[in-house]
Amino acid sequence: MGDARPTLFFDLDGTLIDSADGITRCVAHALNAMQRPVPDDAALRRWIGPSLRTSFGPLFEDAAEVEAAVEHYRDRFEQVGWTEHTVYAGIAGTVEALHARGHRLAVVTAKNEPHARRIVEHLPFGGLFEDVIGATPCGTRSDKPELIAEALARLGLDAGDCWMIGDRRMDIEGARHHGMRNIGVLWGFGGEAELREAGAARLASTPGELAALLA
Repeated sequence: MGDARPTLFFDLDGTLIDSADGITRCVAHALNAMQRPVPDDAALRRWIGPSLRTSFGPLFEDAAEVEAAVEHYRDRFEQVGWTEHTVYAGIAGTVEALHARGHRLAVVTAKNEPHARRIVEHLPFGGLFEDVIGATPCGTRSDKPELIAEALARLGLDAGDCWMIGDRRMDIEGARHHGMRNIGVLWGFGGEAELREAGAARLASTPGELAALLA
């Protein structure tokens, strides 16, 4: 181990913030604009976590339509969608405590990086994160293994010196791809069955449990 305290990579949606309203409303806006049916709320919530192109891809016949849908999503997100979230109860105090304990912190998310930065900068505890690593707007970097690789490179870290903390299978699978320790959180959008199936090493039921699991 390099540092005495491991660096912690936090997912954003479903881990730090409940962004269901913003994401699902932007998906619905994009589908309406593309004259496609809008699924029910339960189906829309499954869009939280994967990259936009991964989710829009099966609905359209060609790449140009996928890109058009992504642009419609981003138009609404940049205007209002980025504000449509709430911070999970207890996560601010947990992030502050982990930072005070000497952990380096970063956000690693499949959200478009400029959007993710804008959100994190407005969080009361956002300044505690050393960097925000997100997807490239063009989609060349969007899967969790690629995002984690980018985070390791930017921060000059080895995977063995880090933990990935997230609520979806993509977070756990991305961490395992790099041989990185991980924690699945149960207050987000994935749920226990999904996280266990993905191979989560540990599970946290509340933000307050994170400090103990990382001790």
